[in-house]
Amino acid sequence: MEYQLLEEDRSTKARAGKLITDHGEVETPIFMPVGTIGTVKGIHQRELNEDLQAPIILGNTYHLYLRPGTDVLENAGGLHDFMNWQNAILTDSGGYQVYSLSDTRKITEDGVEFRSHIDGSKHFFSPESAIDVQRSIGADIIMAFDECTPYPCEYDYAKRSTDMTHRWLDRCFEAMNEYPAKYGYQQALFPIVQGSTYKDLRKSSAEYVAGKDALGNAIGGLSVGEPDNEMYEMTDIVTDILPSSKPRYLMGVGTPINLLENITRGIDMFDCVMPTRNARNGGLFTATGNLNIKNSKWRNDFSLLDENGYSWVDTYYSKAYLKHLFSVNELLGKQIASIHNIGFYLWLVKEAREKILSGDFVSWKTKMVDQMKNKR
Repeated sequence: MEYQLLEEDRSTKARAGKLITDHGEVETPIFMPVGTIGTVKGIHQRELNEDLQAPIILGNTYHLYLRPGTDVLENAGGLHDFMNWQNAILTDSGGYQVYSLSDTRKITEDGVEFRSHIDGSKHFFSPESAIDVQRSIGADIIMAFDECTPYPCEYDYAKRSTDMTHRWLDRCFEAMNEYPAKYGYQQALFPIVQGSTYKDLRKSSAEYVAGKDALGNAIGGLSVGEPDNEMYEMTDIVTDILPSSKPRYLMGVGTPINLLENITRGIDMFDCVMPTRNARNGGLFTATGNLNIKNSKWRNDFSLLDENGYSWVDTYYSKAYLKHLFSVNELLGKQIASIHNIGFYLWLVKEAREKILSGDFVSWKTKMVDQMKNKR
């Protein structure tokens, strides 16, 4: 894997680059649609590739480990072939899902014992097994196993957790050397910066991660309930330390405004379930603010879904028609809304990239943030 830094904004830390993987090039900044269980909910792979032109998606290690299981994925030749997706894939390590199962898991130095949310069966993830599972999944970029601390979090707990995450990281790199790639292409391991919202812990964790000289680096433990200003402050601290020659991935973030604010602070890669989750509940993101298509005001609005045309659905269906689909609980409505939202997110990061390259990023970003605060 190779990263090329192409342009940096003169007055912020925003940058445009290119990530080259064995499954294609990824222009950054980029948003990665979340394909938790081998599918981005409600969207065909053909639409993701041909219409939305998503160069990379995210898969979930915890869920894919449980279903369909690594044996099925290996027999299929890896997740790319299993889901017929030949662009790049990134997998998380399962650490966030283990965090979300706080009532049914036990964390020790060895790893995490947890119960399946499906049938209650017991399982165990260690740094080594998390790497082994991701080798079997076959993602181009795999994440180190870490503990995602909650918010708020006591300082002493955050420090113990961050130190353990660093020890787990060492074991992840050892496992990467021990377990070879299985499908004939390179897999890159990204370490994860932790430290909750404590400046000194974020700084020391970023320094530890930077010292690993990995092909790319990630920032975890944010967008877990902390105020946006604290997220931005932590991102600023970390991106001052992580090398500019490597891609920086902010995990699980976020709203369109979050994306632009963190691009300003030097982030290159994002993922979040928000565009598809909100879509399934009638929430649409646009360049002029969010709208709830379930509202009665759209019942007789026969204007196009969005004249900006973030995807093909925006200039094909009307607001009134989409409102009708949600009113009658038709699955097509959720699909149309999902395509629209993913299209908007991908449009937004592409526009940000073009503005960075042309030198117009700051004025455009300021205008966009103001517009997107609207609710319709």
